[in-house]
Amino acid sequence: MEISLLWIGRLAGLAGVFMCLIAVSARLAGAFWIAGFQAGTLLQAGMAAMLLGCLAHLVVLTARITGDKPLSRS
Repeated sequence: MEISLLWIGRLAGLAGVFMCLIAVSARLAGAFWIAGFQAGTLLQAGMAAMLLGCLAHLVVLTARITGDKPLSRS
């Protein structure tokens, strides 16, 4: 579970960075719409994806410190 959470965090963070870069660059170019979505919506989705990545990594880090398995049932 730890390895899958790490990969979820990495992929979500990477996808979030790309979405934010696309939204910011399109907005700087003067475009309000990107593939049917507003640039602000795409920026918020990118920020949410980066937050998901951070939370997934936080679960793994706290589990390593406390010695628990991530999302295990006791």
